[in-house]
This record gives sequence, structure tokens and C-alpha cells, in this order.
Amino acid sequence: MRINRYLPLLLLCCFHAIGQFNPLVVKDSVPQTAWVENQYANMSLQERIGQLFMVSVASNQGKSATDRVKSLIQEQRIGGVIFLVGGPVQQAKLTNEYQAVSKVPLLIGSDAEWGMAMRLDSTYAFPWNMTLGAIQDSAIVEKVGYQIGKHAKRLGVHINFAPDLDVNNNPENPIIGNRSFGEDPKNVAQKGRAFVRGMEKAGVLSSGKHFPGHGDTATDSHKSLPIINSSVERLDSIELYPFKKTMEAGLSSIMVAHLDVPSLESREGHPSTLSKNIVTEVLQNQMGFQGLVITDALNMKAVSQFAPEGEVELKAFLAGNDMLLMPENVLKAKEKFIEAYQSGLITEERLSASVKKILMAKYKAGLYKYQAVDLENLHEDLNSIENDVVYEEAIEAAITVTKNNFSLMPIKKLDNKKIAYVHFGDDSGAPFHAALNKYYEVTHIKAKDIAEYKKELAKFNLVIIGLHKDNSSPWKGYKFSKNERFWLEEISRLRTSNTILALFARPYALLDILNFDTMDGVVVGYQNSDIAQKKVAEVIFGAIGATGKLPVSAHGEFPVGTGVDVQAIQRLGYSVPERVGMSSEILSEVDTLVHNGLDSLMFPGAQVLIARRGKVIYNKNFGKPTYQSEHGITDESIYDLASLTKILSTLPMIMKMEEESKIALNDTFKDLIPEYADTDLKDVSVLKALSHYGRLPSWIAFYLDTLTKDRKPSNEFYRQNPSEAFPYKVAEHLYLTRSYKDSIYNRIGRQSLKSNRYRYSDVGYYVFKEYIEDTYKRPINELVDEFLYRPLGLQRTTFNPLKKFPKEAIVPSEEDDYFRYQTVQGYVHDMGAAMQGGVGGHAGLFSTANEVAKIMQMYLQGGYYGGERFFNARTVKRFNTCYFCNKKVRRGVGFDKPQLEEKGPTCGCVSRKSFGHSGFTGTYTWADPDEEIVYVFLSNRTYPSATNTLLIKSGLRTRIQQAIYDSIIN
Repeated sequence: MRINRYLPLLLLCCFHAIGQFNPLVVKDSVPQTAWVENQYANMSLQERIGQLFMVSVASNQGKSATDRVKSLIQEQRIGGVIFLVGGPVQQAKLTNEYQAVSKVPLLIGSDAEWGMAMRLDSTYAFPWNMTLGAIQDSAIVEKVGYQIGKHAKRLGVHINFAPDLDVNNNPENPIIGNRSFGEDPKNVAQKGRAFVRGMEKAGVLSSGKHFPGHGDTATDSHKSLPIINSSVERLDSIELYPFKKTMEAGLSSIMVAHLDVPSLESREGHPSTLSKNIVTEVLQNQMGFQGLVITDALNMKAVSQFAPEGEVELKAFLAGNDMLLMPENVLKAKEKFIEAYQSGLITEERLSASVKKILMAKYKAGLYKYQAVDLENLHEDLNSIENDVVYEEAIEAAITVTKNNFSLMPIKKLDNKKIAYVHFGDDSGAPFHAALNKYYEVTHIKAKDIAEYKKELAKFNLVIIGLHKDNSSPWKGYKFSKNERFWLEEISRLRTSNTILALFARPYALLDILNFDTMDGVVVGYQNSDIAQKKVAEVIFGAIGATGKLPVSAHGEFPVGTGVDVQAIQRLGYSVPERVGMSSEILSEVDTLVHNGLDSLMFPGAQVLIARRGKVIYNKNFGKPTYQSEHGITDESIYDLASLTKILSTLPMIMKMEEESKIALNDTFKDLIPEYADTDLKDVSVLKALSHYGRLPSWIAFYLDTLTKDRKPSNEFYRQNPSEAFPYKVAEHLYLTRSYKDSIYNRIGRQSLKSNRYRYSDVGYYVFKEYIEDTYKRPINELVDEFLYRPLGLQRTTFNPLKKFPKEAIVPSEEDDYFRYQTVQGYVHDMGAAMQGGVGGHAGLFSTANEVAKIMQMYLQGGYYGGERFFNARTVKRFNTCYFCNKKVRRGVGFDKPQLEEKGPTCGCVSRKSFGHSGFTGTYTWADPDEEIVYVFLSNRTYPSATNTLLIKSGLRTRIQQAIYDSIIN
């Protein structure tokens, strides 16, 4: 016989009641009281007893099963229904059907700890509590609770059996685990309070579970009765603490678990659900809880075998529970209740107390003004973009870096990195690998054994290992396999590389690792959702920081609370429009506009990218490389940028030189090229040339002088094969003579200045290229690659892309029938740049929308990106200044600027600080510091012919820009 240890509990100071606050009483309680009393007065004894029962049904069950529940509602007047698995529309229809036949509106319940997806298909799954437990800002947890509450309310659910307030201090717990906020009682309480605030704000009743605490056990109460062998003192300071604190926050109800707690109940093997000491004395009298008390499911093995059908429900009620969840046999239970009432075992006072609490809960949930669930747009309302916003914010805040030797994360100095990715686990790591590749080339290494891994990984100096475990439910396996543990330890010992482990599973997986001495970085993403994988990649590369702390002890080296803060280094992140104050719905107009462009044959295909506040929120590909192509445009499709080369290649070199005092804006062409001292160009300044105010000709058709009378490449200037004398590759099997370079610059020197002060001109960029290369004694393409592209991590931004990429990766520019007489694909479209071997100061650069955006974002951030300062912010501002606006010249120094009058290069909706450029082949990019927007449009409108000017005439690129600004939510 056990000693009754309940008496010492009464002496504990922290068991003071929380006061007379009743969480079920609404602010203006007079109408509530009247409604409750009226409902109760109009019920028979049978109906009052019926209110105590909440039965279960699954919306995917057959009609016979759902009709049985309908009969219980009609004939037994049960008080509520808890929906199990199924679909949202089926559940909503059943809810309406059931409510229509119920005399008193039913209290509809659900287990939606991480959202309705815990039970229903085609609904949204939010992060598990273990993930939320890592977050340091409880306001984010409140947002999650609110969003889950909104979904429940939309679906006609009035009480969500959440949050789980168990303190999970046993890593082997088979049923709680990820459902707990962690092992620190204070953290569990803090997160529980926040979750309750959010959910109740949405109008849904909360329910803390599983009282008095289901965390410290390795037994599943669905199968047998777990024993919680904790002293009263330990229970008070750990298990009960979150319940006490969450009660203070307005917890509407508490679910009592089926547990054997010897220190609170002297009867051996007596479930807590049936214990008056625990339910009435401890919970209600000593802790002062006046809200609704609900049993855990009474069909669970831990309690269902304790007594015959009907008696379990009666014992649970006599113990002090108000509502009896999932009884095995309502009819038998009601018989037992009526007998107990008639014999005086159940008093009228006791019955009315519980029934009226249930009615009060119904009033608080809005059932006094019941409305049927609206089926229209139900799926859309439950799956809005707002879910991704909340989920993403929560995941970002949860990501925890537990080790970061040498400040390895975020990864900097990309120009000296060779990075490999190794996949472990039973779930996909594709989103993680794809996200890593948005920042730098990361090679996926696959091997059958450790010997092969070592051989392949020896080629790399950084290895990222991802453990990806099934994310479909929080109960799935989370551990490394035996082979994976061995491989992890061996790979981390490689002297040739640093190692980062990215964990997409519960932190307990780290317990199986012997030590982390040879591992340089460990980052915990908690879940293997697509968003979690993408966000961990962003932490690794510094697009976002990391502030999460471990909610549980994950290893001897990583106790609870471990977390190394990692600072962001202002690389572009990837998100959804609503995250940065834009509307996805309005932004969808961009899709319509681009498709109209495709349908109108303005171009065969395009890439469109939009970023705001440092996050890419729109990055889509349209159409095909040509009208005959079998495959579509992808993120990796490489476009000829044409004149974007000016601001993405030549201009950054000039800005760098200006900072190094190697060039000045008041330098003249005779200073740059002394041979021009006796020409008309001698006094054209760098400032005027870059501002297109130097009276230079627009362009010079150098190629015409190299054609025969029948307009074919002349043998005097071209050969089919390269040689020392013919080194410049203009196109396939077309090489220009070395001597022609002098002809180009001599021709420029012979030009007369034009009468118009403002004239857009390519000519100055020939001069700048020559000066840059002469100053550094190296080709400009090598210089800008070393200075800018490689440090930015750009992999597909290059001149002469065929030297690095297969032809099919590059979008064709034109079917040339006037100079090269072939498909221009992988060779620069601009004739003058082609005649310089594909490297011009004004054209020749190829890239993707994603990589163009990185350069533009660097400008937007005042010359800083990815932990590197490329320019002083004052330099960027100086070059982004319109020096001749008073002369009606809108241009900045190299950058194009918004129009001064009605028509121009923008939608007219951008700020005066904005800047950008457009390109002949159908390219465009613009950045606006005021709205923090970067916009990139890449197309090959010149294919098949440059005579196609439909894109230019339509103003499509600036109409898209207008749609972007229209989507900003004021």
C-alpha cells in the first residue's frame, strides 16, 4: 500500500490559487449569464447529462458511421463533437449537418496543435512546438497561435485542444517529443501563454494539456498507463509550472491526461483522469482553475481498461472533469449517470456546475449567435499566402546554430570556396541544395561508402552535410543511421575541408554523435519542410541571421538554451510578397503582362525577378529560348545583357578606380587616351560621357567597313580559324584580324562632336574600356570578375559564356542575316563588342536575373553585400546623381535615371533616387532605394530578328514596373 503523499502538496507555497478569475466569463457577462441560465432551464435531465459528452467522428468515414453520431446528437443531446481525420470541406458539411439537428449548438473540437493539418488533408501545417520553443520572441509564437485559431474558426471549430504544455524532459518520450515546447518549464510556459493569447484572440478556446504533465515518461498512454515518478516538489517546479503560468494568461480549458502519478494519487495504478485528488483538489481547489476541465480521450488503453463501459465516464466526472472526451459508449454512460443522479451520488449542484461551464464556453466561442460554416472559398481561406508568411517568420526565428568555429557561418569570401553537399536521411534535401545553389555553386556528392566519400570530398574545402528526416508528422523517426553516424565522424575529420552539419530533425538526433570536436559548424533547422530547408541555407550564407536557442538538451556539448547568434551579412534572401509589404494577388498582374508579351510575339521567353527589402519575392521564368525550343526558360538560362554591361561591368570598375584616384570625373578623353589630344573628343569629360552629355555619336557601325560589296564578311578582315594574326572570335568560325582594334579607336578619334548636348552613346565606353585595361594591364573581363563577380558568388555572370557553359544553357539572341550569317547564341549580339572578341565596355556581359539582382542589390545597399564592401556609400551616391538635370538631361553618372518629363525609361512611379538601365536585346533592371525594390527583366526580344520592336513599342517592361508598385500595400 502506497503512502498518501497528497498532504505535503497542500503546504507548497506555489499552490496558491490564481484567484477567482474564470476564463470562460466574457467581458460583458450579463448577456452570457442570461443565455446560459435560459439554456439550462429549458433542458431535461437527459439533455443536461448529454451536454457532458463530446464524441468523435472522422469526416472521411462512411455514412453509417457519421449517421450514428447524428443520432447521438438528435436523441442523446450530446454537447459536442471532436473531428478526427478527413478533409476540410467534408468536415464543414458534417458540422453544418450536425448543428442543424442539435437543440443547443454543439461545441466542435479538434486536435490542431500545429494547425488543422494535424487531422485534415489539404490544410496548412505550422511548425511543431519543439520548433516554436527555440524562438526567443514570443510575439512570433502568438502569431502562429492566431493563425491556427483563424483556421479553426473558419472551419467551425470552437475549441482547439492546444497548446501542449508538457515539459519534455525525457528524450525517449514516444508520444510528446516535438509536441512540447521543450524541457525548460519557464520557456514552455512563456510559449504556451503566447500561443493561447494568439488563438483566443482569433475567437477559439484554448486547452492546455496533458495535465499534470506527460513529458517525463517513455510510455505512450494510448497503449498503457505511464507512471510519472516525480516528487511533489519536482512536479510543482517543473510539470505544473507551465499550467499555472498559462492559466494566468486566460487558458479556457485544461485536458487531464491518463497518468499514474504516485505523489499525487495514493491508489496504485489509478489514472489521473479519474483521480479526485488530482482533478478537483490540485487543479481546481489548490491551483484555482475555474475553466473547463476536459478528459483526454476515454477510449485510450491507459484508462478504458480501468473500468467497464459507462463507469469510466462516471468516475471521470466524479473526479471533477466537466466534459468527457470520446466516451466508448454514450448510452451506457448516460444510464450510469442517471442512476448516480437519482441515488444522490451526483448532486444537482455538481451537474449544473459542469453543464453551465460547458454552456459558458459555448457562449464565449460565439455559439449564442451560431452561423453555419460558409463553404465558399473554404480551401482558399485555409491555404492563403499569409500562412507562409507566419511559417517563414517562425522558422527563421527558430533556426539555431549550436557551433560555429572560426565564425564559419555565414560563409564569406566566396571567391576561394569549393563547396560540397552530402545528403543523409530518408527525406528529400532537394530544396536545401537548390537554395544553397542560389548563393554559390554547391556540388551534390553521392557515394556508396566512406572511401568513395573521402576521395570525392578531397576536392572541396567546405562540406555541408544535411540530415533530412520525414517531415510528415512529429512522431516520425529522427535518428542518424549507423552508417550515417560513422560517415559523419569520418567526413568531419577530413583535413582538407571544414564541415557544417545542418539538422532537419528534432535536436535529439545529436545525442547519438560521440563528439563534435572535428565539426566546425552545427545548425538546427528542426523540420524538413521546404521553407525550413531554404531558410537554413539563408543562414549559412548570411541572407538572414540566427537567434534560436535549443529548447532541449541535444548533447553534452549542447545543453538546453545553447545558441550562437549569427548576424546577417546582407545577401539577398527569398520570400513571398506579403513578407515585405506587397500583395501576391496584385503582383499576379505581372504574370498576365508577361504572358501577353509572349502571346503577342514580343519575345520567345523571359526571366522576371522582383526583390524588396533584401528579399526576392518574385522570380519566374516564361516561355522558351526560341519559338521552336522543346524546353522552357529556367533560373539558369543565361541571357545576353547588352547595355546592362555598362552599369554591371564597366561602371563598377570606374567607381573602383575613382576611389583609388586612378580616374576622376573631371578627367577628359585626352587624359585617358593621349592620342585624342588633337581630336574633337579631347575635352569630353568622364562625367559628361557617363552622363551622355558629351555630344558623342550614339554608336558607330564598325562592322560595315569589314563587309564585302555583297555585305558578307571580307577575307581581308576575317578567317574561319583563329591564329596569332586573327585572334578575335566574333562568332562561330569567324575570327577578326588583330589590327582592327587600332582601326576602331582611330575611327572613334576621327568623330566630330554632335550638336545635341544630350545623346545616348556607346562610344564613351570603348574609351573607358581601353583606359581601364591599359591602367591595370589586364582585360576588363578578368578585372571585373576578380573584383566583383567572384566575391559576390556569381557563377553565371560572364563574358564569352561558351568558354564556361554548353550552348544550350545560353539563350539565342538573333538569326543574323546581315553580318555573321548564323544563329547568335553564346556570342554577344552587339557587333562592336563582338569585334572586340566578345568583351566590350558597353556590351558583352551575359547573366541571369538572379545574378543581375545581386549586383543591383549591392548598389542599393550602398556598395555593401555579403560581408564585403565594394564601394564607399558616398561613391554610389555620387554616381547615382543627376548632374545635368537643370539641362533637361535625366542621366546619372553611368546609371539611367527616371524621366524628367512625361515619357521615359520608367513607369513614372519610381522615386528620384532610383536608377537602372535597359539593353537592346530586351533587358532591363531598375533599383529604387526609397522603396528598396530591385526589378530585373531579361528577354531575347531580338530573336529571331532585331527588327522586332514590339517589346519597345508596348512599354511592357515599365508596365510591369507599374504593377510592382501597385502591389505595395499602403
